[in-house]
Amino acid sequence: MVSRRALLVSALSGCVAVTACGGGSEPAPAPAPSPAPPVPAPPVPAPPPIALPPLITDTEVRVSGDTPFAPGCSGSANGTEYRNAEVEPQVAVNPLNPGNMIVSWQQDRWSSGGASGVVSAVTFDGGVTWTRSAFAVSRCGGGTAANGGDYSRATDPWVTFSPSGTAFQMALAFNVGSLQPGSSSAMLVARSVDGGRTWSSATPLIVSGSDFFNDKNAITADPTDARYVFAVWDRLARAGGGPSLLARTTDGGASWEAATVIYDPGPQSQTIGNQVVVLPNGNVINVFTQIDPGPNSTQAASIRVIRSTDKGATWSGPIKVADLLAIGTRDTATGQTIRDGSILPTIAVAPNGHVLVVWQDSRFSGGAVDGIALSRSTDGGVTWSAPSQVNRATTVPAFTPSIRVSNDGTIGITYFDLRSNTADPTTLPTELILTRSVDGVNWREVRLTSAFDLDTAPVAAGGYFIGDYHGLAVTDAFIPVYVRTTGSTTNRTDVYAVAVRAPVPLALARRALPQAVATPATPDAATTERVSENITRYMERRVPGWSQWRAATTGRTP
Repeated sequence: MVSRRALLVSALSGCVAVTACGGGSEPAPAPAPSPAPPVPAPPVPAPPPIALPPLITDTEVRVSGDTPFAPGCSGSANGTEYRNAEVEPQVAVNPLNPGNMIVSWQQDRWSSGGASGVVSAVTFDGGVTWTRSAFAVSRCGGGTAANGGDYSRATDPWVTFSPSGTAFQMALAFNVGSLQPGSSSAMLVARSVDGGRTWSSATPLIVSGSDFFNDKNAITADPTDARYVFAVWDRLARAGGGPSLLARTTDGGASWEAATVIYDPGPQSQTIGNQVVVLPNGNVINVFTQIDPGPNSTQAASIRVIRSTDKGATWSGPIKVADLLAIGTRDTATGQTIRDGSILPTIAVAPNGHVLVVWQDSRFSGGAVDGIALSRSTDGGVTWSAPSQVNRATTVPAFTPSIRVSNDGTIGITYFDLRSNTADPTTLPTELILTRSVDGVNWREVRLTSAFDLDTAPVAAGGYFIGDYHGLAVTDAFIPVYVRTTGSTTNRTDVYAVAVRAPVPLALARRALPQAVATPATPDAATTERVSENITRYMERRVPGWSQWRAATTGRTP
């Protein structure tokens, strides 16, 4: 009999994956105006859902281990350090060897922001065995002034593979607080030419003092050209504003160009959650959330993209995907907040060039709970479908989605939800869900984890925290990489991976792609206020003092 672990190896190594930052910040040339979108056709009702059989899942594999960091290594004492607690994993699969996968995460999370360091794990046997090593971007991880990593904390790990099999790892490292006297922040990247066994010294893409704070990065290797890798993030200025920045390599990581502004929303606005994908034709799209002043002293958010047809040298103006109407997630029994990814979009590209974006949104419930919203572009990001809901348990909060598309066009989306929660205030049962579709309308879901108790997770700025995002890869299986709680107070969380395989039902495979269903109208004043409160709450957790900074830059009372 074949063991379940052997099945995981087979699933992880079956075929090529579809997954696809010193510099300054001089503005790029003025962007060209966006083309006018065509007038949309009247919406048509979605076909009725199809009854689907359950999926088959393999047994989850633990990826993380005990912390490699010595107590007190960061030299920081501000807040509570949750030793042995891992959060926020990312994953990449080698396109030349699908059995080679790298996972990176925050290690030893702090309640006051960031972690003691970043750790990565590599496998060459499809997930049976893992070798772990620290990323030298913080003091705990072995970083020094000489190798660019002399920082007390690190966060936001991200990994990617180029089509040549070269791996890149990126993280944000910082000292003190954001925009505080004596503070500093840097975006750091390293390269591996042996599948993640060893890494180069960290290269600083940008280093800023207390007048700026670099935040929320992502790195993407161009799957169509191994010379190009794109690193993006936002940069808050004490004087106001938070533009999107890009640093890129055009020689496979041997050198990096200076960081440059690729989109500036103005001094009263900012971006966050920048993430790049590359289309099959080589065009580049950057998605992000834009935060603007809203009505009646509120904050408003929308998801936007900018496009490049010359590998990131120049960019279009912003194209709006949708308003972002997330209200954030709470324990429905106690009201305790969960620190989720509520204002961060995530993006994927299908083999046919369609672009898909998912995010949290309360529009489907009239502002009552967040669901998972999906929008699609079939013209390279110029126009976008109306948001549609993908989570099946629609009366409970769903949060922190990830998305990938397989070689056969199957869409896979993972997210957490609270369908198993009860009125018991002492526990918070939470589950990870995978839902799949071949048409973007009919979805078949599976629970990837048994219910785990989220109220034993690390607490970051007042909310239960396992990550602003989680990893999802795809080979001949969807490979979610995620964090869940363990039930232990000395090892609160671990990183796990699991493989999910099942044939797509023929009825779905033959169904034509329908037009997106229209979504509810403009939110009412109460929903607008809850959305604004969530934006403020989320940003305060990432950037303590954000409300005061925002008030100073917009001239509004916080």
